[in-house]
Amino acid sequence: MLLVNLGTPDAPTPSAVRRYLGEFLSDPRIVDLPRILWLPVLYGIILNVRPVATAREYGKIWRTESNESPLRYYTRAQALGAGKAFGDNTIIDWAMRYGQPSVASRISALRDQGCTRLLIVPLYPQYSATTTASVDDAVMKALKDMAWEPETRTAAAFPGDPAYIEALASIAREQLGEAAPERVVISFHGLPQRYVDAGDPYYAHCSETAQLLRAQMGWTDDYAPMAFQSKFGRGQWLAPATEETVIKLAGEGVKNIAMITPGFVADCIETLCEIDIALRQTFLAAGGAHFQTIACLNDAPETIDLLRTIILREAGGWI
Repeated sequence: MLLVNLGTPDAPTPSAVRRYLGEFLSDPRIVDLPRILWLPVLYGIILNVRPVATAREYGKIWRTESNESPLRYYTRAQALGAGKAFGDNTIIDWAMRYGQPSVASRISALRDQGCTRLLIVPLYPQYSATTTASVDDAVMKALKDMAWEPETRTAAAFPGDPAYIEALASIAREQLGEAAPERVVISFHGLPQRYVDAGDPYYAHCSETAQLLRAQMGWTDDYAPMAFQSKFGRGQWLAPATEETVIKLAGEGVKNIAMITPGFVADCIETLCEIDIALRQTFLAAGGAHFQTIACLNDAPETIDLLRTIILREAGGWI
């Protein structure tokens, strides 16, 4: 089994971030503009400007004790935790779609260990061509260069899986405790609107997750609005934007909010820096008084149970 998450730079430095962003933003699944238009902008402007600021942001959240990003730390912990649930004839490894360890390197390592059946588990609850399909691209590219290929499956997205919704709800209840925020904003990573217009089911999957989580928690649509973060570029993205949502709430007199980010199975720069640091400052500056961030699934016991459920279902007949 190979768990695959998005990716991370190797260090919180401009050079490491430049390598990571170069691989990430050159993927046509991520930016679907014509290469002749996009690549000069990417290599001529973005990769000469953005890495310095992004490296600074990574430095704020870097895990110095293990010298790695939170995303790398928690993805490895998830693989180790899930691995304990299975016997010796099953190996659970992990990889990053962009950066290291790469999908190709870990598939080669699994093949060298004698694996004859390979289940890819993209760690994206909601399907998008920019995420799940990109993982499939990397897997197919790696297998293409092998003289012998294992029997391969890819786990489906799981936006409404009962184990996933219960894991989100369990962690939310634990994190909130006796706190009673006036609103809980359900924030997902954003996506250009044109992707959804072309048939990408991402928005529908996010809506499904949000609605089921509200039902599990007893929240109304008004109490727990859905929003989208991380807009990049000038085009139209999924709306409403998370930043605009919290500013609007503060303007309406809401003083106490909590944020939950169910599209991320592990805390990362988008949750720890963009939400917990930058958005917190935005809300407080707009008149808010209390801002709470509910942790991602990370390596909680509920997360390991979820992974075990997914693996057993998708590896039916193998285990």
